[in-house]
Amino acid sequence: MAAGAVMYTFAVQLADVDRGIYDELSLRAARHPSETDAYMMTRVLAYCLEFDDGIVFGEGISATNEPAVLIRDLTGRITAWIEVGAPDAERLHYGSKLADRTTVYTHRDPAKVLAPWVGKRIHRSESIVLHSFDPGFVDGAVAALERRNTMTLSITERQLYLELNGVHLSSAVHDHPLE
Repeated sequence: MAAGAVMYTFAVQLADVDRGIYDELSLRAARHPSETDAYMMTRVLAYCLEFDDGIVFGEGISATNEPAVLIRDLTGRITAWIEVGAPDAERLHYGSKLADRTTVYTHRDPAKVLAPWVGKRIHRSESIVLHSFDPGFVDGAVAALERRNTMTLSITERQLYLELNGVHLSSAVHDHPLE
């Protein structure tokens, strides 16, 4: 954990009906001083939405060789490169060459995130998808955020139903292909 980082814990009840995943997760997410609460909350949501065997949080916001979340197979090979926020095209290119699948989750305006990638060289860009949430969803979750969190997340037909520390929120997951 980086010096000055703040540790958040999440006791998560996950029900991903779309993928048939029902699990209880105990997550610890360190928020680096340069990381916003919205970024960290999006990172936690991405972890839950991508949950699978071998999933872990990356080394942190300053790590250049790992994404925010990644999935490794039993041999240690990266199978999913999961970025958060607004990574640059070079980082997506690198991740897409390294992993079988690359995706991005953002708490920002998706049009503004996509714009800098237009015309840039990104390996397998046709298979990369940017995921966003309804306006205000992540901000609502951030308002309910505490150091120790109880969270229930249900996903059905790409609709999220989130209960975080007694606050109920919902959002669609919007998919924006790069091409």
